[in-house]
Amino acid sequence: MKLEKYTLIAEDSFMVYEFTSSGPKGIIPKIVKFSETNFQGLYNVAFGDKDLSTGGLNDLAISNNGDSEKVLATVVEAVYSFTDQFPGSFVYATGSNKARTRLYRMGITKYLKEIAKDFEVFGLRNHEWEIFEKGIEYEAFLAKRKKL
Repeated sequence: MKLEKYTLIAEDSFMVYEFTSSGPKGIIPKIVKFSETNFQGLYNVAFGDKDLSTGGLNDLAISNNGDSEKVLATVVEAVYSFTDQFPGSFVYATGSNKARTRLYRMGITKYLKEIAKDFEVFGLRNHEWEIFEKGIEYEAFLAKRKKL
């Protein structure tokens, strides 16, 4: 995708990425974190504000820094980097609440044509995974990088 993104800094493990949001609310450090699940090759991706007191991830924070599209594009860039390092892996994502899940669905929908060039994208509906389609409300998302 040819969207404006923030500069990502990856930890050596390529499991944690950091970047900084900049907007009307100031400079806000962000984290994108990939975590192994109980299923081999399946990773959860979470992102949110960096808690400056703990260094951890706060995925409930609402920044409203006027740059949500740039932030989401940066998270997608982290998914590209992660899947470069872990080819064949599946990345699972869902919002911390229904509104955020809807926001992610809207972002996927808006850029589905571009995303589909590089990823297979699935949506979870009624406890079943299906190929992502526009106009359907999903509970979660799954992406797998197509072979390079």
